[in-house]
Amino acid sequence: METLKISSKSNPNSVAGAIAGLVKENNKAEMQAIGAGALNQAVKAVAIARGFVAPAGVDLVCIPAFAEVEVEGENRTGMKLIIESRK
Repeated sequence: METLKISSKSNPNSVAGAIAGLVKENNKAEMQAIGAGALNQAVKAVAIARGFVAPAGVDLVCIPAFAEVEVEGENRTGMKLIIESRK
């Protein structure tokens, strides 16, 4: 499955559309964010995506986890958000 990489400059509405599409296809989506700004945009996107799929009777659940990521040869700790659908 594709992991959505979120930055502090990511548009939450665009990310929410991608989340809704992945959840419709796979019942699951994953995002990765490094830094407070990126995590903020990711959480906004989850909230918006819930509004996109709610009319179809789908509820989204977000499971946070830590992720070790290599950025420019340096190990960084980021957040991985796993979004699952519950009907």
